[in-house]
Amino acid sequence: MSSTLLTKAPVAGRDAPAPGPALAAAMLGFALITLDTSVVNVALPAIGTDLRAGMSGLQWVVDAYTLAFAALLLSSGALADRVGASRAYGAGVVVFTLASAACGLAPGLPGLLAARTVQGVAAAVMLPASLALVREAYGDPGRRARAVSLWAAGGTVAVALGPVAGGALTTTWSWRGIFFINLPLGLLALALLTRVARSARRPAALDLPGQLTAMTALGALTFAAIEGGTEGRWALGIAVAAFGAFLLIEARRRQPMVPLGLFRNTTVAVAVAAGSANSVAFYGMIFVFGLFFQQVLGLSALGAGLMFLPMTGLLAGVNILSARVAARYGARLPIVLGQAVAVAGLLGLLTVDADSSRVAQALLLVPLALGAGFSLPPLIAAMMEAVPAERAGTAAGLLNAIRQTAGALAIAVFGSLAARDLEAALRTSLLISAGLLALTTLASLWLPRRAGRP
Repeated sequence: MSSTLLTKAPVAGRDAPAPGPALAAAMLGFALITLDTSVVNVALPAIGTDLRAGMSGLQWVVDAYTLAFAALLLSSGALADRVGASRAYGAGVVVFTLASAACGLAPGLPGLLAARTVQGVAAAVMLPASLALVREAYGDPGRRARAVSLWAAGGTVAVALGPVAGGALTTTWSWRGIFFINLPLGLLALALLTRVARSARRPAALDLPGQLTAMTALGALTFAAIEGGTEGRWALGIAVAAFGAFLLIEARRRQPMVPLGLFRNTTVAVAVAAGSANSVAFYGMIFVFGLFFQQVLGLSALGAGLMFLPMTGLLAGVNILSARVAARYGARLPIVLGQAVAVAGLLGLLTVDADSSRVAQALLLVPLALGAGFSLPPLIAAMMEAVPAERAGTAAGLLNAIRQTAGALAIAVFGSLAARDLEAALRTSLLISAGLLALTTLASLWLPRRAGRP
């Protein structure tokens, strides 16, 4: 992701985008992107029944979107700079809206997976462009900081509403409704964009060899995790070879897509590891428990969505609280404390079985959300402070891409386990998630109390 997203001011001599419409359009687009990472999970059983898809097919329904999104995040910021943020954002919204319609109309699983992949590509273009619109619209640093907070809050609310909205639409209408709902929202975002001044084009290097090898490595690794068997072993070999080629390319390029030297910074390395463990636990558990609530407990899609409401409904408030704690005590305290609470929550969920009360099951999910929501904002802030200003956008893109990839791989692995025995997979997934978070909690103790740029 290009560093210009966070470091460049509006170009002199050009009208800055109107702040209100620019912020509203950016918030709406970011909400659409994040909504599609969570709205699908509770609709998976209905999709499987209607399209006669097995567990691996359902895993790809989630991961086709997530992998395309994650892989292209690495260079989509540079693309937004080259064509102009407003043009990139508008094109992304158009493609995302059309792909959503294609998802809703898909006659079978192959068509749905193809449309989900296109959705992910469009989302990757939209995300950095939406943040660039906010950056261009607000020249004053204080107003810009508040606008970015509102932009981020839109995504948090969408994540919180995703399982409930997905369950309600699937139960009262059809699983296809979770995609058709994007159409009016996409049109509204485009209408708002007509009131935003065009963004300037800026020179930015594109790393096509790095992008292609990264996509190959991520796709092959996920295929190996989902499909297994002989084909999976071949895919794993391809993933290793592609990843090796990616490292070689990035080490030799003058302007690499992923500056490998960033990982020599302890704060960056810990932030990436902890953010990835956070995604494994949060998105992996929504996936597995979404299946558990419907296939083991027999709840409807709406009932499953409502089971997540106490968990997801707290996210926005916890994000705000963690920012205040970090401002007063430094980032390390909320990072360590949040992860420790999430670990305790995951271990507490080991007591859940088919005979547990529904209220207890819903409430036992809350500590995971509290911990994840409390640790992630200061984790991102600490990483941004630990890198030079000109690398801030690159670091942000790298962190988000790796977090999304970790979530996709968690769904691949946990879904493969669930295909054999869902209740056993639930416990194994909880232990894996708790173990990873316990390790990154310990690693976070090495973070400075208040990170600063070198």
